[in-house]
Amino acid sequence: PLMIELKYSLVIEATADPGFFSFYSPDLEGFTGVGHSVEDCLYKAKWGMEEHINLLKEKGLP
Repeated sequence: PLMIELKYSLVIEATADPGFFSFYSPDLEGFTGVGHSVEDCLYKAKWGMEEHINLLKEKGLP
């Protein structure tokens, strides 16, 4: 089984296009993305969350 630890909650949803899933974190304002599978979304979210938090810190946002 795939285990990826995330510091924040993540919602993954199916889209109208069967080849894509969308994701967002209700804990991180403005954090969204898309992936080709649930696993792809998890990997993108793991790295994207870190980048998103760093960007918020740089801009002085909560």
